[in-house]
Amino acid sequence: MAVRATVSRFPATPEALESCAVQWGVAVTPFAAADERGQPPTTGAGGDRVPRCEHCWAYFCSHCDLERWGWSCALCGTLNGFDDDTARRFQRTDACPELNSSFVDLEIPVDEAEGEGDGVQARPVYVAAVDLACSEEFLELIKSALLAALEALIPGSLFGLITFSHKIGLYDVQGPIPVVKNVFIPPDLEEDGLPVALEDIMPLLSFLAPVDTCKDRIAAALETLRPTSSWERGAASGHEEDTVLLGGRGFGTAMSALIDYLSSEYGSTFALDTTRYGEQYASKGVDADLALLPEQIPFYRDLAAVAVQAGVCIDLFAVTDEYTDLASLKFLSIESGGSLFLYANTDDSTLPQDIYRLLSRPYAFGCVLRLRTSSDFEPGNSYGHFFPDPQYENVQHIICCDSFATYAYDFDFAHNDGFSSTSRPVKVAWWLNIVIYIYRHTDPAVVQIAFQYSVIEPVEETLSNEPQTSASYKFCLKRRLRIRTLQYRPARNISEIYDSVDPEVVLHILVHKVILESLDKGVREGRQQVHAWLALLAARYNQALSSDTRTPSPLSSIDVDFSQCPQLQMVPQLVFALLRSPLLRLHEEGVHPDYRIYLQCLFSALEPSSLAKAIYPVLISYSSPDKQAFPRHTLSRAALIMSESPIFLLDAFTNLIVYYSSTADPSIPFPPPRDCLLRTTINKLKQDRCITPKLTFIHGGKDDSTLFESYLIEEQDVDGSGFTTGSGFVAFRESVRNVAAEIVQEEIGS
Repeated sequence: MAVRATVSRFPATPEALESCAVQWGVAVTPFAAADERGQPPTTGAGGDRVPRCEHCWAYFCSHCDLERWGWSCALCGTLNGFDDDTARRFQRTDACPELNSSFVDLEIPVDEAEGEGDGVQARPVYVAAVDLACSEEFLELIKSALLAALEALIPGSLFGLITFSHKIGLYDVQGPIPVVKNVFIPPDLEEDGLPVALEDIMPLLSFLAPVDTCKDRIAAALETLRPTSSWERGAASGHEEDTVLLGGRGFGTAMSALIDYLSSEYGSTFALDTTRYGEQYASKGVDADLALLPEQIPFYRDLAAVAVQAGVCIDLFAVTDEYTDLASLKFLSIESGGSLFLYANTDDSTLPQDIYRLLSRPYAFGCVLRLRTSSDFEPGNSYGHFFPDPQYENVQHIICCDSFATYAYDFDFAHNDGFSSTSRPVKVAWWLNIVIYIYRHTDPAVVQIAFQYSVIEPVEETLSNEPQTSASYKFCLKRRLRIRTLQYRPARNISEIYDSVDPEVVLHILVHKVILESLDKGVREGRQQVHAWLALLAARYNQALSSDTRTPSPLSSIDVDFSQCPQLQMVPQLVFALLRSPLLRLHEEGVHPDYRIYLQCLFSALEPSSLAKAIYPVLISYSSPDKQAFPRHTLSRAALIMSESPIFLLDAFTNLIVYYSSTADPSIPFPPPRDCLLRTTINKLKQDRCITPKLTFIHGGKDDSTLFESYLIEEQDVDGSGFTTGSGFVAFRESVRNVAAEIVQEEIGS
């Protein structure tokens, strides 16, 4: 579990929080194998026996004060007594990980009647739903991707294949020849769904085939897939061929029926209206950036809730450059703990690699995430791909969570006193029917994150020397509890807050907020809010600097480069890049609404360092394929010229570009050799990523350099008007300086 805060020294009071203007919160990657420093958790058993505070329900940890007969909660200060079992356990400190570590991962014994435990056999289930209302090229890509998926699945997994268009097809691959059974989707009865349940068409046990014994037959079934023509869809729907819209492909019906198939839940269905994307908004005076971002229909959000209740995780892979209304479809993935992938075409799609990568990494299932804080402050908003608990605050349900999935919380003070003068009654002792209270100051600030989850683990079979069959592959469900408790010291002044800033986490919180702002009020409003926040931060920084007797600064010269604070110096570039990103570029600049939705889903799931690369790519120079010249350059043409290096590696998270300058020595091999340092770096970057970045080699002067140059954003205007004469980032800084100066002057005048 990796936890990174926007500031390592928390603001001490609400006034300090307002005065510093820094985002205040944390980014949490709960299923990460180690913490942010690379340290793994202390593991053990007894997750159900960890003592909990009777006042705030926080878990005992090594930060708690121990007494002879009890312990004081690190979060609220309540003195809790030990029961007999805990008193006996704590006499053996080596058997209680929570006594020795603030980061533990403990197994929870579960009654087999509840469906978990060593005695309960379980098998991972994967279902591929394939859209046949497609082209031959699309289907060939899907076949390659599903063959890669079969290689990624562990032996003993169960796999099902379902297709949809104007009909739904279920494949039985457990016999000698693959068999498909179809049910037609009634064209005018969307609200009633299918006339027959999928279970009645094919029993679920016939549909789900063991991968280890049926892999060849599944592959044979994939070869039988053929696209349905528009004539077939038109004939089935009773409409003319030319009137069959791309949206009338039965996706909603298929998803609803499939979730019902897997979970015995059911819902109504609707068709997508793909005609909304066009120039009609401009002619009607409607803000297209606002109109095309919200969901079009609530059906898929409602269906996502059904999937959550059923424990079904949905990953969506869309291969199209046409409007698909991902604004509605996205809820199927983000609320069920899945992922959304968008590929503009089949030619350079990384779909097979992405599916293999997705299915070959470990996952946690049935997760519950809870963040608690000490009594002086509290969680505000929570961000990420989860389903909020309908009853309890700050409790999130996550159907499926991998080691990359990251969630965010921002904080606010619980009262006006902040951390400086906390006083609240706390029960500290009870005997002789007398309850004693004292007033206690909670210091430092404490954040505790509890993550309860299940994992599917293989069961070792050593009773026979015979080769394993599908029946001998066994798995069991294990329930675990991961607890991380962190302490943060309040800052004594504003300078300490600024010196402790983590700019990547600040960007992480900012991106979450601007996504919500864009969905609510439109992209323009989101852009304005980001620009206004940076100007406010610059104003507050300069005010703090002018009041610091050590480094006085005249307010007549507003410093927007944060020259006295290295931790803030990257923030203007990150904000500038965020405004240049397709996430916040305007509709008239040619940003496809589905691509914007895809970026929202991608960015809101990334951990801070990956998100920072996606927003402001890393540009590294090499003097040769085996020697790095400089670890990071600004994204400008001037940086390339001044470095005089012949080779550059640009890491934009989704893209990796190797660029040879036009003046590079012809003797330098292009592309770089496979055994060189540059290639080793590229391979490591690809291996450590949650998606497969597209790798491109460009030789300046010989190849088209447009893709590489598009990332040199510091010489582009923030409004997207293209290259200027080097005034892009410079002009942006001046605009921030002007607004910051206005803020300072207004506050001086008031």
